[in-house]
Amino acid sequence: MVPGANLRMQHLSAFSLFSALAPEADKRFSGQCSISDFAENELVLDFDDDTHDVFLIATGQVRVILRIATGREVILGEMGEGAFFGELAAIDGTRRSANITAMVRTRLIRVPQAVFVEILRESPDVALELMRTMSARIRGLNTRLAEHSFLAAKYRLYSELIRLSRPRKGHDGQRTISPPPVQQDLAERIGCRREVVSREIARLEREQIIERTRGAIVLARMDELNRRLTEGWERGG
Repeated sequence: MVPGANLRMQHLSAFSLFSALAPEADKRFSGQCSISDFAENELVLDFDDDTHDVFLIATGQVRVILRIATGREVILGEMGEGAFFGELAAIDGTRRSANITAMVRTRLIRVPQAVFVEILRESPDVALELMRTMSARIRGLNTRLAEHSFLAAKYRLYSELIRLSRPRKGHDGQRTISPPPVQQDLAERIGCRREVVSREIARLEREQIIERTRGAIVLARMDELNRRLTEGWERGG
């Protein structure tokens, strides 16, 4: 990690979380933050760290990994430019609950815990935006918890593929994942062995439900993929 000087070039209000800050407050709080650069695959935060600062992603991307009671690690997802993390430890003062690693060269703005809490006390609109974001994250985690509780691995895979995908330009009804995810990463996302993912991906390809193109996986038959996922929910896994 290469720590930076005080934040000068980018104000907190440039991030959606703090967009409601008044100019004077923005200038005052931004001056108390700092910039840190991280190399590809460099650890940003680890499980049980006792730090409590909040981080904003100025450039780059990070991966969030949760370690569950059995010791297994589950990929919760990735965060990119404009996102933030570390708010839970800043709010409740407990140790870090997840591992954060830079996926590419990443620049982070570090907001000290005391500054973050002061902002929330002074700006109800910022606090409301924080609650909206946390609510969306909780809803997403609840969905994944339900999937792990009720769906077999192949149905969890269908759901994860859909979640990772984006509409494919010029192809109505199709979605694409680019770059294509590594099968081991998919396995860690849905809590199963890589062999299970490999076998099911191969079957979906044979049945032409998904296709591989240069640099992407195409969900070519979304209707069928959704039908199978619905079937999984109806069967309870």
